[in-house]
Amino acid sequence: MPPMEQRTFHRTGRSASVVGLGTWQLGADWGEVGEPEALAVLTRAVEAGVTFLDTADVYGDGRSERLIGAFLRERPDAGLTVATKMGRRVEQAPENYTLDNFRAWTDRSRENLGVDRLDLVQLHCPPTPVFASDEVFDGLDTLVAEGRIAAYGVSVETCEQALTAIARPGTASVQIILNPFRVKPLERVLPAALEAGVAIIARVPLASGLLSGRYTEDTVFGADDHRTYNRKGEAFDQGETFSGVDFATGVEAAAAFGELAPEGATPSATALRWIIQQPGVTTVIPGARTPEQALANARAAELPPLSEATLSAIAALYDERIRPQVHDRW
Repeated sequence: MPPMEQRTFHRTGRSASVVGLGTWQLGADWGEVGEPEALAVLTRAVEAGVTFLDTADVYGDGRSERLIGAFLRERPDAGLTVATKMGRRVEQAPENYTLDNFRAWTDRSRENLGVDRLDLVQLHCPPTPVFASDEVFDGLDTLVAEGRIAAYGVSVETCEQALTAIARPGTASVQIILNPFRVKPLERVLPAALEAGVAIIARVPLASGLLSGRYTEDTVFGADDHRTYNRKGEAFDQGETFSGVDFATGVEAAAAFGELAPEGATPSATALRWIIQQPGVTTVIPGARTPEQALANARAAELPPLSEATLSAIAALYDERIRPQVHDRW
């Protein structure tokens, strides 16, 4: 495989592969993934050119971080940037976002990952008032000054949260749901990030697998899979599961999306290619439960840009099938 394109986090100077790896699947909430399989996923992704890994302290209550830490010990010269997230292991109340808690949370992540300094720490979809708190961002600046973290960013649910964070001078990155079934960030968030030099990390790129085109209305997911227990936002924000799209609607729309894939490209690769070519996107972080999925995701970076005709058809599909359900919510 040719070297993967790298894009720069302008406020940190670090670079990341345009296709990274999300590791929620390696922690929990997607069905069980054993440790050997998880390490095999990481190995295949890195061999395919991935240099950016995204995790969180809440994925398997630290399991994902610890697996990545084990991998880093085996591959200390892999040149990886590891982004983690903090804040979801406590009650989601703004008063819990304090410097003392930040220190404790990042100390735990440093131990899990086996590093002295974390490359990038993101607030993990905190309550909306947190984004407007000077005290919170002063605390994050203190973590940088103390050497606990190299940089910080935020993971958000809504475009308004993203815009508030982009206006903060210390915000290095914004992680946001972006895919052909969630296009609202294209309107204001990506242009604002591009102008400010804030990196955009695109998550939920396949709408929890919908855009792979593999599911039917009869598909059943495991009881420990969020695609079973969070379809209506029972456990966390509904937008994290199938991008907030009703499953039946999503299955039908995904079938139509698959018909728009260029010759020789899978629906999944087409969705990733769509994200990659949006101005302002730094990296996209599809998850993978198998090494084969990790390799297929990485190879999406090799696809040529989608044609204007394909982009227009995808936009029309969104407007017709998806927009009424999600556009005004996030």
